[in-house]
Amino acid sequence: MWQRQMGGRVYTEMDFDQEETKAKLLGFPGGSIDLSKQESGIAVLKINNPSHMNAFTGTMMVQLEEKVSLLEEWADGKGLILQGAAGTFCSGLDLNAFKQLSKPQDGMEMCMFMQNVLTRLLRLPLISVALVEGRALGGGAELTTACDFRLMAPGSVIQFVHKHMGVVPGWGGAARLVYLVGSQNCLKLLCSASKVDPELGLHIRLADGALKDPLVEEGVGTVRQQAEKWLSHYTKGPPAVIQAIKKVTLSGRELPLTEALRTEREVFGTVWGGPSNLQALTSKSKHK
Repeated sequence: MWQRQMGGRVYTEMDFDQEETKAKLLGFPGGSIDLSKQESGIAVLKINNPSHMNAFTGTMMVQLEEKVSLLEEWADGKGLILQGAAGTFCSGLDLNAFKQLSKPQDGMEMCMFMQNVLTRLLRLPLISVALVEGRALGGGAELTTACDFRLMAPGSVIQFVHKHMGVVPGWGGAARLVYLVGSQNCLKLLCSASKVDPELGLHIRLADGALKDPLVEEGVGTVRQQAEKWLSHYTKGPPAVIQAIKKVTLSGRELPLTEALRTEREVFGTVWGGPSNLQALTSKSKHK
């Protein structure tokens, strides 16, 4: 329902000129956002700017929006892994580039653009996992909250360092963080700029899993392989069913009860009597 109303976006053209904002952002080049799709129905979205700890340039913001658009239309998709290149997740904004966007209006437009993109990322009909290696700082920490789950590699850190920069989260990170860890833990993390390691992440429920060190434990595979294995537990089954599950879960979280129930009914109608449902009835999958 909310996707029909807003196309997944928080802000519309009535709020800001998205195309004009894109043009401004493209004036700050560097890095890339790379997308690869696997036959398993799992896609990997890679933040690629290793010379700057995978900090976001304007071009990368626009590319992220483009890749999210492609994923929204991926009929065979079931899961998504968000990962940084070269063993680190993302250090937020490339501050050298964005010093030229210091006017409040420019900052507000960039904020609205990224809130739209990350909201659409979270609302994708895919089960998404942020694979946190190295450091996720500032905007990178916010980016982790735009996925359904977070898996932390050994030695990794999530840190909301916005206070040190004299700002607050602007990409929707604070709102999502409250939902994930509660208002008190959110306040602690933002006010202290504490480093959240895997142990603390699991304790406050910011992390959903701590991965093993492949250099210490034999046979566990790389952290990427571990993440794929973890995600595969939740993506078994036909894409239409996995996507339907994601949609009803999102509606239950974001919509008032009456609207959520109506959305659930509509989504139910798209799979009831479908190929997967009929096959399950024939094979009596309920009792397996």
